Amino acid sequence: MTSTFQRTFLVISLSLLVTACANRSQVDSPPVAAVEPVPELSLTLPDVPPRPFPKDTLFELLAAEMAGQRNRFDLALGNYLRQAEQTRDPGVVERALRVAEFLGAEEPALEMATLWTQVAPNDVEAHRAAALQQARAGQIEPATASMRKVLEMSGEAHFDFLAVAASQSDATTRNTLLGTLQQLQDEYPDNRQLAFARALIVHESEPQQALDILQQQPLDQQQAGALLLQANLLDQLDQPQAAIDLLHASLQQYPDDSRLRLQLARLLLASEELDTAASQFGRLLEQNPEDHDLILTLGLISLENQQPDLAAYYLEQALEQEPDNSTTLYHLGLALEEQGQADEAIQAWLAVRDGNEYLPARLRITQALMADDRLDLLAQIMAESRSERPQARMQLYLIEIETLLDRHPERAMQRTEEALNEFSDDSNLLYVRALLHDQLGQPEQSEQDLRHILAREPDNAMAMNALGYTLADRNERLEEALELIEQAHTLEPDDPAIIDSLGWVHYRLGNLELALEYLQQAWEAFPDQEVAAHLGEVLWQLGRHDEARAVWEESLDNDPDSPLVRETRQRLEHE
Repeated sequence: MTSTFQRTFLVISLSLLVTACANRSQVDSPPVAAVEPVPELSLTLPDVPPRPFPKDTLFELLAAEMAGQRNRFDLALGNYLRQAEQTRDPGVVERALRVAEFLGAEEPALEMATLWTQVAPNDVEAHRAAALQQARAGQIEPATASMRKVLEMSGEAHFDFLAVAASQSDATTRNTLLGTLQQLQDEYPDNRQLAFARALIVHESEPQQALDILQQQPLDQQQAGALLLQANLLDQLDQPQAAIDLLHASLQQYPDDSRLRLQLARLLLASEELDTAASQFGRLLEQNPEDHDLILTLGLISLENQQPDLAAYYLEQALEQEPDNSTTLYHLGLALEEQGQADEAIQAWLAVRDGNEYLPARLRITQALMADDRLDLLAQIMAESRSERPQARMQLYLIEIETLLDRHPERAMQRTEEALNEFSDDSNLLYVRALLHDQLGQPEQSEQDLRHILAREPDNAMAMNALGYTLADRNERLEEALELIEQAHTLEPDDPAIIDSLGWVHYRLGNLELALEYLQQAWEAFPDQEVAAHLGEVLWQLGRHDEARAVWEESLDNDPDSPLVRETRQRLEHE
């Protein structure tokens, strides 16, 4: 098998680029984190209450303030740390802690947090800060003791950071903290964060256990973060519909939580519930009307949902915000093309100047121009593209050649020779030229190119298979053809093109049952028109005419314009 499948193999990377971009969505990012993020540290520091500090202390604190204003926080930290130790003033200690946190100085931050609990033992924030620093330092037991202190003081205890720290530690530490949190939950049964923390500890190593912990609590008693984690776990455990149902119910309780709604929209999109997903993204857009990614996502969903008018509406809005966004321009071109506005689509694709969409956009341009037979404009645009993107010249040559291959093989050959003058002896180009020689009725030149590739690359399964198939299709040197194809099959045993070639060469050798076995394998793996033609012919020669017609009709349903299947059927039915 060579003409259709092998050409597709040659430019598969380009085709995959187009497919990836056509299906690309801004919602393919990782799931939203279930943990409430620790607030980013700002430069706003707590005020130090006025008190009669000694002159030297005041001078050093003033110097620290001035250093901070000049963004010399390293100097400021040194002063604050010294004065925190000397004065043991809660305000100075907290100030030193915040500067240390901002600078990522873990040891000083831990020291200051511990000191703060000593000088202000009744300050809930001091114990919470100590728990955070102890957890970051891997001191799980002291961190747990600090959080217990927060609970005893009736403060709002956030255990998520403690649990995340433990989840990254060894099994012994995780189990110790799990036991401690269970004890705390027995003591404080109304605290909603304890079950969430327990689930966080094991959600990566034991997702089912984490889910069981969360599901023990009634839905209306769980916080948004816990509900989001539960939905993510359900999805991870292959229960996407249960996750969707849970998120719907959660939004009744937390209608303004964008994390829950975004995850619901993503799961609906993954489940191909496009209308419902679009509705959820629309709600998110109402809450965030200037969010470019949401507008773009709605455009992509509308395009996938075969609503090109709506897709163009959203994509044009997104383009107003980011006029040079390649993803938006590429998909706007797709929407315009589906609306029948080919020239406008080409202009959108021409505006794609970089990024992963550049080559797919050029492929779309060539296809659109080929459909209208505007070959001179096609050649001009591709020549300009090769000039503006010299690092992609080879790929751009292949795109143009692939577009011309079927309908204008002479032009394709001209462009291939031009490319070979620039990239002499390139295997891809030699392979393309071999296909074109075969298509133009020049089998000797085709064989010469394929053998040239194999002389340099003796394990090139694609060339090996193409040469063997060419010999088999011409019904020449069948034993050599079989040997070549079998060698290719050894190198690439799962390639349906090679399996098809094996079936075809055995058909030529008269081994009809073996040919049928291979061709049925190829048909199951890749129901291509050429495989259909071959399989149908073997079935016909075995007297299984109804089965042959069924294969041909199935192929024509998928590819009504396939000349190969029609020609094969007509030839056999009129013999």
